[in-house]
Amino acid sequence: MANLPGTTAEASPGGGESTVTVIVAAAANLGIALAKAVAGAISGSSAMLSEAAHSVADTVTELLLLTALRRSEKPADEAHPLGHGPERYIWALLAAVATFVGGAVFSLYDGVHTLVKGEDLGDPLISYIVLAVAFVLEGISLRTGLRQTRAEARRYGATFGRYLRRTPDTAVKAVVMEDTAALVGLTLAALGLLGGQLTGSGVWDGVASLLIGVLLLYVAWVLGRSNAELLVGRPLPAAVRDGIRAELRAVPHIEEVLELTTLLQGPQEALVAAKVDFRDVSTAAEVEWACETAERRLREAFPVISRVYLDPTPARGGSPGQPS
Repeated sequence: MANLPGTTAEASPGGGESTVTVIVAAAANLGIALAKAVAGAISGSSAMLSEAAHSVADTVTELLLLTALRRSEKPADEAHPLGHGPERYIWALLAAVATFVGGAVFSLYDGVHTLVKGEDLGDPLISYIVLAVAFVLEGISLRTGLRQTRAEARRYGATFGRYLRRTPDTAVKAVVMEDTAALVGLTLAALGLLGGQLTGSGVWDGVASLLIGVLLLYVAWVLGRSNAELLVGRPLPAAVRDGIRAELRAVPHIEEVLELTTLLQGPQEALVAAKVDFRDVSTAAEVEWACETAERRLREAFPVISRVYLDPTPARGGSPGQPS
């Protein structure tokens, strides 16, 4: 059976690696944002200013992701009996909004403004230096995210692309996507500067700024959609649900799984609820034993499962005290 994140018998390191990945990205983006802003002010490049806004948005995003990681790890309490896992996706969704507002909107506005009003290009040398340094730092941050993503993809027996698309760990997904977008954005900014330098026209810089804005729109849309999907409620993969049904049917005294509901509540946290038809001749003690056995088997087979609720339900057509 092909598995997705959090569904194999091997536990994942979870939030520890994700936290390190996000911290590395935040530290890199903060320094890069300041350098780009200075370079943009000196050179007058709209693409550089767009890249500065891009890095500021990325820094805010990383801070929101750190908040998401910390708050989602809080244990269950009386006010939150199912824990705080979904809070991760609320903050991650806000991070996607920050990418949209802080990066994409500013880049699109600055690009349109440059194309309409034009710009006076200053000395681009400092911008080239900043872009080169930023490229190295972003590359280091991206390498950290890729290393974690590839390791987890191998652990779960999934391809890199499939893992990145379907992982419920949206923090590491955000870092990989934003750092990749950052490298592409830096390349676009450099091409805009070069085009302006060779032609003396600010059009190239304005177009580069617009392309950076479109790129950030795409990243914000993908991350926003992923987190919204998990907030609304995403089930475990179909193959895993089939495995859960098989595990339940293998328990003595359980005849059939009539209805199965699964819900991802975090990267390493899922809820399972099922309507189960028990043998009509089973005693109350045997039904209790079967429920305990079922939960143990499911947790052993799928460590991502944190809560199991079984509802004894007669099969359709059966009646109390009669075989179904």
